[in-house]
Amino acid sequence: MPRGRGRNGGAIGAVRTTDGSNQSGIWGLFDAHQLKSNSTWGSEPAGQDSYTSPGPYSWTAPPTTTSVCVVCIGGGGGGHRYHSYAQGGGGGGLGWKNNIPVVGGQSYSLYVGSAGIKAPYNGNATSGGNSYFINTSTVKGGGGSRGGYSSWGNGGTYTGDGGGYGGNGGYSTSTNRVGGGGGAGGYTGNGGGGGSAPASGGSSSPGGGGGGGGCGGPGDYGGGGGGVGLLGEGSSGSGGAYTGQNAGQGGGGSGGNNGGPLGWGGWYGGGGGGSDNNSEAGNGGKGAVRIIWGTDREFPDTLTDDQ
Repeated sequence: MPRGRGRNGGAIGAVRTTDGSNQSGIWGLFDAHQLKSNSTWGSEPAGQDSYTSPGPYSWTAPPTTTSVCVVCIGGGGGGHRYHSYAQGGGGGGLGWKNNIPVVGGQSYSLYVGSAGIKAPYNGNATSGGNSYFINTSTVKGGGGSRGGYSSWGNGGTYTGDGGGYGGNGGYSTSTNRVGGGGGAGGYTGNGGGGGSAPASGGSSSPGGGGGGGGCGGPGDYGGGGGGVGLLGEGSSGSGGAYTGQNAGQGGGGSGGNNGGPLGWGGWYGGGGGGSDNNSEAGNGGKGAVRIIWGTDREFPDTLTDDQ
């Protein structure tokens, strides 16, 4: 029986990840024959694959699949570290696209963006990498820019039917003040901006499901930005609270991870916070790509949980 159309209902299950070249989406001719024999050919069987380790991959469409829906999250930018004007990294953008035509048995390229790395001593942080399916013109989550000396990281952009920009990193204007990391973009809105020291980080767009920005710190480090989950739109991430000392981390949106300790950006796509010394500052959160297929499934939240 075809499954009826409806929302996830808030159910966020475990993400089944694929970190290598072998994925569950490869079906054999026997599987296709069984489907036809069981009179289920007219209802597209549900399936999904998630890629969460940075790098290139090849995904092969199951024999009965004619279209897929894909979400891509870019890596968050790394935070800067210096005794003054240390800015936060931008959050990765999130893009999704529905009904992308595919041919059963054919392979398609995808890429998972890497996390931006915090600045080394007397050096520069790196920006987060783009994540995409087929190419960056089809669907993409753009990587967040690195935080720098007196220049905050811009949030990543997106390409697709919908999504959200990552939040910008927070900035600092004096010694011993640092910016928080930006939150990852959401399914229908932008991620929260990193707090500019000393101030709390911003929440993501109301109802957008993105990550919250980390707080700007008056002490050693700024809070990392919250990441965003892969299972479709959920609740939005809250901004990291100003505590008067080291900064609070941004909350994850749509099941994503909160910003981590010492300004690290949350999975997936949170921006790294800045630091005023040489032993702290945060890496950004890594990117991710998820592909789903099956009858009546589509982003941002229609049967997008694991089926």
